[in-house]
Amino acid sequence: MTVEVWTTIFVILTFMVYLYIGWRARVRDSKGFFVAERGVPAIANGAATAADWMSAASFMGMAGIISALGYDGSIYLMGWTGGYVLLALLLAPYLRKFGKYTVPDFVGDRYYSTAARLVAVVAALFVSITYVAGQMQGVGIVFSRFLQVPVGIGVMIGMVIVAFFAILGGMKGITWTQVAQYIILIIAYLIPAVAIAWQLTGNPIPQLAFTFGDVVGNLDQVWVDLGFGAYTEPFARKSMLDVLFITIALMVGTAGLPHVIVRFYTVPNVRAARYSAGWALLFIAILYTSAPTIASFSRYNLITTLNNQPLEQVQQLDWVQKWQTTELLTLKDENQNGIVEWTPDEKTSDISIHPDMIVLSTPEVAKLAPWVVALVAAGGLAAALSTASGLLLVISSSVAHDIYYKLINPNATEGQRVLVGRIMVGVAILIAGYFGIEPPGFVAQVVAFAFGLAAASFFPVILLGIFDKRTNREGAIAGMVSGLLFTTIYIIGVKFYSMPLWFLGVSAEGIGTVGMLINLVVTLVVSRLTPAPPPEIQALVENLRAPGDAPLALTDIGEEQLD
Repeated sequence: MTVEVWTTIFVILTFMVYLYIGWRARVRDSKGFFVAERGVPAIANGAATAADWMSAASFMGMAGIISALGYDGSIYLMGWTGGYVLLALLLAPYLRKFGKYTVPDFVGDRYYSTAARLVAVVAALFVSITYVAGQMQGVGIVFSRFLQVPVGIGVMIGMVIVAFFAILGGMKGITWTQVAQYIILIIAYLIPAVAIAWQLTGNPIPQLAFTFGDVVGNLDQVWVDLGFGAYTEPFARKSMLDVLFITIALMVGTAGLPHVIVRFYTVPNVRAARYSAGWALLFIAILYTSAPTIASFSRYNLITTLNNQPLEQVQQLDWVQKWQTTELLTLKDENQNGIVEWTPDEKTSDISIHPDMIVLSTPEVAKLAPWVVALVAAGGLAAALSTASGLLLVISSSVAHDIYYKLINPNATEGQRVLVGRIMVGVAILIAGYFGIEPPGFVAQVVAFAFGLAAASFFPVILLGIFDKRTNREGAIAGMVSGLLFTTIYIIGVKFYSMPLWFLGVSAEGIGTVGMLINLVVTLVVSRLTPAPPPEIQALVENLRAPGDAPLALTDIGEEQLD
């Protein structure tokens, strides 16, 4: 059977599984819709967190970036992995003990302020919409290549599937669907990784093949022969400062991502939150430690398959023809000699390869069986849809819980709260679909912007909210607004209005670090210049760090203390 037939089979089977789980896990109350009734076992929540965390950017984009940038591409690997450790050890258990539904819920109650809650809602919407755009873009790429349908149609199919299990089951349906999606995506990632490692080195363990094999050394030499710097040479394509800033932005952005944080609200207690964080780290590490193998080995295969080969022969390859239709692969003959030549200068190079196609094309380039190619496509869809569903719930809960229920209609019934939540999932899907069809960058890059926004808005106020009882509402509001505004203006200016990289040459992907530092300094300074939080808030912060699983509750705060 052809790749397209296998892909259709895998996509139909996996989508049927997602739909069945969504139907079985449907909920009617707000606790089930927003936090899965706080009854998810630690290991299942670990798998769901890993799937939520490993988006299309991890599955498709990360190895693609490493493949394109070499050593400098490791910023994503280091930043995302380090950030998850930071979140799991430093923030997640305390947030679970706080016992709220959402990150804006934590911000609003910890800083005793409706204004702080609203700023946090705006930040959550900014981050989530930016992030979900990358996921829907990934869905469109998979459909356009492997099912030969336009990107827009592929995005719309993905929207319908996510809408079904997210609207019906809320967090409960999303959680159990994500468990299934993790199983699919990790199998889809490991099979080609093992196969290509065995094929090139005779060692089936990707991590060992990368470390002890000679492929990377050969790739270095080939890359130098083509006129590039050594593949493993550090800071060849990005400055040291930019690498540092991007890595930090990804780390602290990870620790501030609302759709990952909310996963720790779904377990029964703080102990389960810690265990689920450990399981998630293990599940994530399986893919992340395999990514450098996929990146470097696929780059080596692409070079040996395409470079210095007759153009006519290369264009007859089935996978080349199909990837060219997606415009992610471009072949031309600049010097009219009939030979494909890969050069460092994009203007004279005959080959242009988009980072987002690296992982998806690896099985085809390595001449693996058609069913493996199709499985990778299904894995890419699982990665994109799992993260998209978590982000959509953040968007939904930010409006339905933090605005509608907390601010507009505190007397809303369970049915009304869930109905508003479901309506907002539908609205969010339409917005995500638009940005999936008209994306502002490639998948990993778009996602990096979301991390920068999360770093500049949430991380300082969550960190100080847990560990500094003197931080008050005035400081938190000023910090979030200043960090978010600076980072947003810089990113939009650089990416859409050709603004120069005026801050020490730091890229849009790394500017979130500066926004985070601005937020942190402004929050601390303003908090020290304004009145201390009420005594009950300070006592709550003290109790938050005390051992024990008992949920916390704010004592009554007078209306005069609220914005």
